[in-house]
Amino acid sequence: MIPWTRKYQPKNASEIRGHDKALLELKNFILNFKNQKKKATLIYGSSGVGKTCSAYAIANDLNYEVFELNASDFRNKNSIETTVGPAIMQRSLFSNNKIILIDEIDGLSGRNDRGGASALAKLIDRSIFPIIMTATNPYDKKLNSIRKKSELIHFHTLNYLSVFSVLKKICTKEKIKFDEDALKSLARHNAGDLRSAINDLQTLTHENKELKEDDLNELSDRNRTENMLSALMKVFKTTDINIAIRAFENVEEDIGKQFLWIDQNLPEEYQKPEDLARAYDCLSRADVFNGRIRRWQHWRFLVYVNALISAGVAVAKDEKYKSFTSYKPTTRILKLWRANMKYQKRKSIASKIADKTHTSSKRALQDTLPYLTVIFKKNKKIAGQIAQEFELDKDEVEWLRK
Repeated sequence: MIPWTRKYQPKNASEIRGHDKALLELKNFILNFKNQKKKATLIYGSSGVGKTCSAYAIANDLNYEVFELNASDFRNKNSIETTVGPAIMQRSLFSNNKIILIDEIDGLSGRNDRGGASALAKLIDRSIFPIIMTATNPYDKKLNSIRKKSELIHFHTLNYLSVFSVLKKICTKEKIKFDEDALKSLARHNAGDLRSAINDLQTLTHENKELKEDDLNELSDRNRTENMLSALMKVFKTTDINIAIRAFENVEEDIGKQFLWIDQNLPEEYQKPEDLARAYDCLSRADVFNGRIRRWQHWRFLVYVNALISAGVAVAKDEKYKSFTSYKPTTRILKLWRANMKYQKRKSIASKIADKTHTSSKRALQDTLPYLTVIFKKNKKIAGQIAQEFELDKDEVEWLRK
């Protein structure tokens, strides 16, 4: 069986949906290659949005030959020089114009990369042909040398309607009966990943040639787990409600940690005070609903919480910020954990004191513990006797000495 992703791969740029601006920029780069300072372009975007097939489609339109390499196949300096080196200097087999396509350049940023990125950056300057590289994250530190010598072209996450139009076209050609709402749900399900959407369509319809709403339940068992970084990207880097509202759908972090992640990174992303104020207003309202859930167990409010922290925060900005932001995990969780560990040791010591002195833990905390901290810092001999009497462990003794 031929994969539909290959069977229906666009033959020319007119068949590609949702990337008009990026396609024009890529075409201009190729046509004006000899007059440009930068000899390479780095096209980037999330998985399955059409980066590689766009390069092939434009090459077909311009009658260019494509010489494709995958960065995961060569990682160090020597392999790059022996593989890419000849390709950038040799003429096309049929004397046509040629494009060097290096797919998944992120593969250079692994542990086995030993000078690979810098070696490729040097080869870019010598190339007599346009070099097109694809990446999911072009801002990896190890790609700095390559990025400086490349034009960056962003392939944005596809709107679900663009995905839907492609799926509908395939259904027509394959004579598949489909419920339109089900097909739109499938388009939304893959969050802009067209390749995954096509694969899912083929999986669900290859036997019965029909797609119904009930068929989508089969996908629930293999929903892709989104990490917090990609979820934040969908909220912060879009103004499309349909994309943002599903950002945290498959994230494993609980709602409390989602709040903390957003709170930590929101000021780094939203630079305009008015955008930031509107976003925090949504976050604040979501926290109110979350408090009502905790207090009264009114779980029907959860839908409002999710809408506010995803779509609400996304549309709080007037426009998308083009600058790259490195999202970081919240430090508040670590601080809370440390504070909790400190409190637990304090509570454990007080409990042992209370047991030996026949008093309450509260009285031990107030009346005895302050004196013990002084003794443990000043007199090691007496401290040792007290530790033995109260059966304090090593960590508790260390805590008293700090």
